[in-house]
Amino acid sequence: MSSLRVVSSQPAADEESSDWRAQLRHAITTMPQLEAAFALTTGEREGAERALREGLPLSITPHYASLADRNDPRDPIRLQCVPTASESVEVTGDLRDPLGEEENTVAPHLVRRYPDRALLIATDRCSVYCRFCTRSRIVGQDGGARSLAALAPAFAWLRANPEVLDVIVSGGDPLVASDARIEAILGELAAIDSIVTVRVATRAPVTLPQRITPDLCRVLRTHPSVWVMTHFNHPRELAPDAITALARLADHGIPVMNQTVLLRGVNDDAATLATLFRGLVRHRARPYYLLQADPVRGTSHLRTPIDTGLAIMRELSGRMSGIALPKLVVDTPNGRGKVAIGPETIVARHGGVTTLRTFRGEDVDYVDPPHSPHGGDVDGVS
Repeated sequence: MSSLRVVSSQPAADEESSDWRAQLRHAITTMPQLEAAFALTTGEREGAERALREGLPLSITPHYASLADRNDPRDPIRLQCVPTASESVEVTGDLRDPLGEEENTVAPHLVRRYPDRALLIATDRCSVYCRFCTRSRIVGQDGGARSLAALAPAFAWLRANPEVLDVIVSGGDPLVASDARIEAILGELAAIDSIVTVRVATRAPVTLPQRITPDLCRVLRTHPSVWVMTHFNHPRELAPDAITALARLADHGIPVMNQTVLLRGVNDDAATLATLFRGLVRHRARPYYLLQADPVRGTSHLRTPIDTGLAIMRELSGRMSGIALPKLVVDTPNGRGKVAIGPETIVARHGGVTTLRTFRGEDVDYVDPPHSPHGGDVDGVS
């Protein structure tokens, strides 16, 4: 495992380094800062120069940079945040908007891909720009936090469409905004009676854990049913500050679900993911999805074949507690929705007998109950 370190952009005073705003001020956003933090390869330098000119920008908080190895270009944290020349490579299947969000936009900054839920894009800013970002087409380059006036048509649409019960507040990362802005957005959603749940999609517990303050946790309770959906990809991201952030959310009664993206060279083996999932459960965050990486343009170097995820799930199933085992999911291209996949467990079906394969590789028959016509006896009761 790579060693931890502190980069030169880290704020000098301990008090300042614990302040999330200072973390943002001292984020690595320029080539000299990146060169001071990492011994860059030629490919990383080329990728960073491209990122500074066009496309997905560069930003790495001091906290997140401190988790990576300065000298190892294959470090799993570094792979997620340092650009490489491979981002300029496009392959068959790459898409600019893999989830079809533009096609499914029903109001400004509001996307609806499912009958009962919608996605509110509250900002295009993040503390760290992950190099596999699904929204690399807009993130970091489209105006920052959306004002309440800009979001007003989205709120109006939600009021007019009560069949939408669940709203995901995303971005960018909505928790990069101030407490006041977050409270205002959640207050607007709380005032819409038909909305049952609100999910806040954020990587702040991972990349900016100082942001999870007691005041923020109180703000997140503005809506009576807020869930935090976060995004740990590697066990090393469960650093002390991140563990504190998770504990603070849980202690304030806010449920935390985690979505891990399966990434080549980062977490594409069963041992790494088992350590991550058990660590999350230990700190009261429920592994929810293991996501096949979306086919975003320029990310093929980080994606895995679907067979990789299936093999990992085959190895983990039955060997880990159910609460620690997420669903393996493919968010199908062009916005057609998520599909849960997994190793084949049904071997055969015939005449009411289903042959199932257990995690040990054993084939076991399950026999359906006999058919009972309506009006017939069941267990001797007519």
